[in-house]
Amino acid sequence: MKLFVGLGNPGAKYAQNRHNIGFMAMDQIASDHGFAPFKGKFQGALTEGRLGREKVLLLKPETFMNLSGQSVGEAMRFYKLTSQDVVVFHDELDLAPGKLKYKMGGGHAGHNGLRSIHQHIGETYGRVRMGIGHPGRKELVSGYVLRDFAKADQDWLDDMLRGISDGAAHLAEGDTAKFSNAVAMRLNPPRPSTGTKGPKAGGTPAPAKAETAKPKAEGKPAPEEDSRSHLQKLMDKFS
Repeated sequence: MKLFVGLGNPGAKYAQNRHNIGFMAMDQIASDHGFAPFKGKFQGALTEGRLGREKVLLLKPETFMNLSGQSVGEAMRFYKLTSQDVVVFHDELDLAPGKLKYKMGGGHAGHNGLRSIHQHIGETYGRVRMGIGHPGRKELVSGYVLRDFAKADQDWLDDMLRGISDGAAHLAEGDTAKFSNAVAMRLNPPRPSTGTKGPKAGGTPAPAKAETAKPKAEGKPAPEEDSRSHLQKLMDKFS
């Protein structure tokens, strides 16, 4: 069993905030894969279902971001999971918008939700780092993450969430490379080839280019040259 945790803040006021991208990921997976409705449990909203061969719990802590670890720790202990069974989906300032990376373990990099989870379950858990970009200055971070995504972000945001859902079964089964590839296929789909292809083997060959030179006209042979003198011509005319 795996525990997927999406980070965010509860309530309609925060629903479209950049900080709530983790909640959005959980909602997308639950909707696409036929999970049961979320219900209140472990100081959060919880649902369960199957992704591929794995049974998976989806959790959205409702303790507010700074206390996320309370909900995660409670759920993990109830189901007798280890921290390595946990994957946390969160916003990442250090990645450009539309970029995503998976990471196992490491520091919290100042993210308050991860800081709280570190305190309750340690640091050995998976993270899906969902890039939202950086506002440029440290003092602008709080206002930036607590504002809604801009209209210009909607295309890449939708692609990222759909890609996460596409690859969720791979992630649940521990194949992080296939998971990352599924996301990349949504964010950067392969471009169709624009090259001109020749005829397939065994097919009908293309018609040859028409000759530009016209064939010689088949007319009567040219008359022989008249070698008579002018005087002879006059005499012959009146004879």
